Amino acid sequence: MITKTKSSNRKQYHGFLARFQTELLLVAILVVLFLFFGTTSPVFFQMDTLMKLLKQASIYGIIAIGMVFVIISSGIDISVGSVVGLSGVIVAMGMVNGLPIPVAILIAIAASALVGLFNGVLIYDANVPPFIATMGSLTIVRNFILLITRAKTISNLPKPFTNFAAGSLFGVPYLFLSWAVIVILALFIAKRTVFGRNMYAYGSNKEAARLSGIRVRMVVYGVHMFCSSVCGVAGILLASRLGNGVPNAGTGYELDAIAAAVVGGASLDGGEGSVIGAVLGSMIMATLRQGGTLLGINSFIMEIVIGSLIVIAVVLDKARQKRN
Repeated sequence: MITKTKSSNRKQYHGFLARFQTELLLVAILVVLFLFFGTTSPVFFQMDTLMKLLKQASIYGIIAIGMVFVIISSGIDISVGSVVGLSGVIVAMGMVNGLPIPVAILIAIAASALVGLFNGVLIYDANVPPFIATMGSLTIVRNFILLITRAKTISNLPKPFTNFAAGSLFGVPYLFLSWAVIVILALFIAKRTVFGRNMYAYGSNKEAARLSGIRVRMVVYGVHMFCSSVCGVAGILLASRLGNGVPNAGTGYELDAIAAAVVGGASLDGGEGSVIGAVLGSMIMATLRQGGTLLGINSFIMEIVIGSLIVIAVVLDKARQKRN
């Protein structure tokens, strides 16, 4: 009896390690980065630096959560940066034109969701490859922003709105708490809903998903609308942090979002990925950027490092799939 119990416990232990292997590795990498930057920069562990790191990771992390949903469904969305910018200027324009803050926020999120719906229609109904469809959206949305703002920053936003990004609850930044809420929501959707199971099934095998009766259209629409909606939230938070509606806000954020999702274990072939992996991947990206800034590392070198991480993560994923 004792031998059987020990054997059962050992199997459970190994099962736990296998299930969370990627997340444990990411935690280890994050710890190593913290130790490295903590020993090479005297200010890395100061409270101001850590708070700045959390705020930066929160915005990137929200976008990465939306991206990981799309990647799990075997898609890609490179329009996320433009959606961040769109949401930021819409909420800013709404407030400076007299709309109450909650109403302006809802309109901004709704506009963001419409971009996701547009992407879904292009990909499912028009059968446009996800990369091409979202690249088109990136260009359309970014130029629409420049058109409605005349490429000018929208300033004089209400103090309650701009103060939100600088505020905290018991020392924890509101931006981080906002990220935590979205993480919990995403975990619930991915793990506890039929939609979440269908998302993984569709990403693993599209034809099998169709034959099993999964409403494929709803999966494609859903992941893209969810992605754009959370990017809309990120854009609102970014506008609060910047204190303005900036037309070029969010430019280049798609790279960090893809990097965070892929480094976090999402497979570009679809069917694999996790919310926690995206969270840890976002923390790694933010730590690299923050540490690189503190050490005075050239920003172009940091972009090379991040691009290399994406390539390495994809290569390792391909090698693992061949082994399996």
